[in-house]
Amino acid sequence: MSSKTTTFTCVRCGNCCRWEGYVRLSETEIVRIADYLGMTTEGFVDRYTRLTDERDCLSLTEKDDGSCIFLHGKNGCLIQPVKPEQCRAFPNGWNFPGFRRHCMAEEETE
Repeated sequence: MSSKTTTFTCVRCGNCCRWEGYVRLSETEIVRIADYLGMTTEGFVDRYTRLTDERDCLSLTEKDDGSCIFLHGKNGCLIQPVKPEQCRAFPNGWNFPGFRRHCMAEEETE
């Protein structure tokens, strides 16, 4: 009996960038993104992050409509080469019930 594994390939629909919620950042990611943007880590933290309600880490801030602060144009990511692991891992590394109603990733069955 073989079990098939489903994986997804992102098609950069940008829908996950429009959901409200935390994009938690590690210290390494903060340094990497700040460097990519040509900023100090302190400047990046002050301008683009907020403390989570649990007060256990920093998260990217959102625009007024709830979308990611780095979502640009229709579906562009201003920090694509250094985007956080949480963003890179969706939807294969993590997802939630009903994510397929919004996520346009192509499904591949192995």
